[in-house]
Amino acid sequence: MNDLLTLTIASAHKKLATKEISARELTDAHIEHSIEKDKEVCAYVNTVFDEARAQADAIDEKIQFGDELSALAGIPVAIKDNILIKGHKATAASKILKDYSAPYDATVIKKLKAHDAIFMGKTNMDEFAMGSSTENSAFFPTKNPRDLSRVPGGSSGGSAAAVASNQAMYALGSDTGGSIRQPAAFCGVVGLKPTYGAVSRYGVMAMASSLDQIGPLTKTVEDAELVFRAIAGQDAYDATSAVSGKATAKKVLRSLTGARIGVPKEYFSVEGMDAEVRTTVEQAIQKMERVGAQIVEISLPHTAHAVPAYYIIMPAEVSSNLARYDGIKYGYSVYDANGDGVLEEVYRRSRSEGFGKEVKRRIMLGTYVLSAGYYDAHYKKAQQIRTKIKDDFVRAFEKVDMIVTPTTPTTAFRIGEKKDDPLAMYLADIFTVPANLAGLPAMSLPCGEVNGLPVGLQYIAPWWEEDTLFTLGKAFEQL
Repeated sequence: MNDLLTLTIASAHKKLATKEISARELTDAHIEHSIEKDKEVCAYVNTVFDEARAQADAIDEKIQFGDELSALAGIPVAIKDNILIKGHKATAASKILKDYSAPYDATVIKKLKAHDAIFMGKTNMDEFAMGSSTENSAFFPTKNPRDLSRVPGGSSGGSAAAVASNQAMYALGSDTGGSIRQPAAFCGVVGLKPTYGAVSRYGVMAMASSLDQIGPLTKTVEDAELVFRAIAGQDAYDATSAVSGKATAKKVLRSLTGARIGVPKEYFSVEGMDAEVRTTVEQAIQKMERVGAQIVEISLPHTAHAVPAYYIIMPAEVSSNLARYDGIKYGYSVYDANGDGVLEEVYRRSRSEGFGKEVKRRIMLGTYVLSAGYYDAHYKKAQQIRTKIKDDFVRAFEKVDMIVTPTTPTTAFRIGEKKDDPLAMYLADIFTVPANLAGLPAMSLPCGEVNGLPVGLQYIAPWWEEDTLFTLGKAFEQL
């Protein structure tokens, strides 16, 4: 069974295609392992194991009849609980949606169903994707499989933990300011945030619509590429999606040899960065240089302003997007004993009791920065800084093919260590937030360990050049 749990998507596909293993065997192995393992990791908020077995049997029938097999057919996947699967619970780890069932499939789910993916269940997360540790779930915290006393990162911590603990072969997460890449780094897996617009957001509970993007968490870069190819593409239901934008690559990169790798000096002088994490990332960069990559020091001068700008723009969009959870249309509602209540009181009590502390904090921040008298002073200036950050990247990519940075300033911190210090938690996003503000594709992959805990290396490519991430990411893995 252990052999089945450690397979990658690519290797499992070969074994399924040659009938060396069956989809049912692969699924049963993951279910049996998950039943025991998740008692300590707590990656899932809901599981659908009976459905998964039925899906596996249907796929085995297709294999027996000689039907063409998708690369993801028969492969167990975990889905972050802010992505809708028709008929399944979709809570976004919030009390306000604890009994909500999705009435339709998200576009990415439709695509995975078309590829015969096997759904294992919905993974835990920070409530409405607001957090960097998965401690903000209304249900329970998820633990890091590499060290159960530490957080798995957030907000896609359940998805990262499910993959890292072999409870699913891959997972989907959402990334608004680093919520795929940061947990990937903390748990030692690969996490991809595609270019903004490359993957449809239809059927994903909106947090900050100009920043959110869906992407995969996998064991290898090759697997991330397979999943991305399956879920990417334009969608009539999401006006921000596109078939593909105009790539800016001046040459086709086939390996690290000859690639121009930009290293931004601002990312290595951040206050609070762990010295051993910096050393581990620098050693990874040296490895790339030894195989022929050209390392170029670059400057992204507005990096220091990224987190402050993000924590104005994001809450502003949050306050708007979460206005729909009013206790009337769906979700948690508070009426008096007679089923009556003044409308304003229903709104107030439903939202006060249904939302957690971090969600309420961000709604209030967002409402404040959008209010009369503060819009120009805060929100407008943050958007101007966002433009400056994007311009920094435009200039940098005139000199380099790709940018390499640490994914996070530290390894996974202890559960409870930053829970009462929101500012310290926000600052943990300093290396991931700029890519979201600029809409760039970025990927975290493991590059070493510090005291037994994984360290993530972040690749950032020009817009629509996910191929660059995959090519150079696979080359780095081979080192």
